[in-house]
Amino acid sequence: QIRLTESGGDSVQSGGSLILSCTVPPFNLNYHSIGWFRQAPGRAREGVSCFSLSTGGTFFADSVKGRFTISGDNITNTVNLHMNNLKPEDTAVYFCGQGHRRWCTAVRLEDTDFGAWGPGTQVTVSS
Repeated sequence: QIRLTESGGDSVQSGGSLILSCTVPPFNLNYHSIGWFRQAPGRAREGVSCFSLSTGGTFFADSVKGRFTISGDNITNTVNLHMNNLKPEDTAVYFCGQGHRRWCTAVRLEDTDFGAWGPGTQVTVSS
């Protein structure tokens, strides 16, 4: 059973930066988009960003647009979420999931469109 792995979570101060990595099986990116989601205590899982190597497409939620970027390649088999100008409201457990499709949505990320979830990595931003 495929399961992705997240890493890179840490505690940082407001305005800081982090890079989260999602490790995927070899050649996986040729056939699947990768989505990043986050879940804060007491809140629903929120779609943050999506990356598609095969189409070159990306997606960012409005809450992170202009602050986060995403990249990936099938040499290192990772998808990296580059998070800049972090805010306390970015505090959450971040998960990556394998998309059922190769492309990223242009509207809204739904966690039902992804699977093979990793265990998550904690990001804490203090003010």
